[in-house]
Amino acid sequence: MNRSIAFFDFDGTITTRDTFLEIIKFQKGKLAFYSGFTLLSPWLICMKLGIISNTSAKEKVLTYFFGKTPLKEFQIKCDAFISQKLPQLIRPQANETILKHKEQGIQIVVVSASPENWLKGWCVKNGLDLISSRLEVKNELLTGKLEGKNCHGEEKVIRIREKYELTNFTSIYCYGDTKGDKPMLELATFAYYKPFRS
Repeated sequence: MNRSIAFFDFDGTITTRDTFLEIIKFQKGKLAFYSGFTLLSPWLICMKLGIISNTSAKEKVLTYFFGKTPLKEFQIKCDAFISQKLPQLIRPQANETILKHKEQGIQIVVVSASPENWLKGWCVKNGLDLISSRLEVKNELLTGKLEGKNCHGEEKVIRIREKYELTNFTSIYCYGDTKGDKPMLELATFAYYKPFRS
C-alpha cells in the first residue's frame, strides 16, 4: 500500500508573516512590541552575527514579553489570536495545497519552531498533526524558557524521525522557506522551497 506524508513549515511558508512576532503584537500591543525590541536589539544583533544561538535569542524575547505570565491567561489570548488574527495570515496557495493533499489522502504535519500554544488549535481545526517547540511552565507560570530544544534546523528532523517511521512512506513532501528548514527538506522525495510566494 502506497502511503504519503507532507511536512509543512509554518511561519513564512503557510503564513505570510512570523507568528512569533505577531503573537507579541497581538498580546502586548504595537507600542510595547517596538519598545521591547529596541531594548532587545543587542541580543538580536548578536544572533544575526552568530555570537549567540537562535534559541538563546528566542528565550530572551520570551522572557522579556512573557516571563512569569500565567499560562491560563497566555493561552486564552493565544486562542483569541487563532480565531481573530491567524486566518488573515494564512497564504491562500498554502491552504489550497493542504486541502489538495488531504483530498489525496496524504497525512499532513506542521513542523514549527513556534510554540504549540498558538498553533495547536489551528492544526486540530484543520485536521493536521503538529510538531513544535514547547514553552516551559513552572507553578502555572511561563518561565520564558523553552521546554526541551527549539524545533529549528536539525531538531526538526530529529523530532520528525522520533514520531514517524519514514521508511513506511513511499512519498515524502516537504515545504519550507528558510535555511532552518533545509535539513527537513532533505528528507523529501518532493521538496518545495518558498513554494507559495508569487
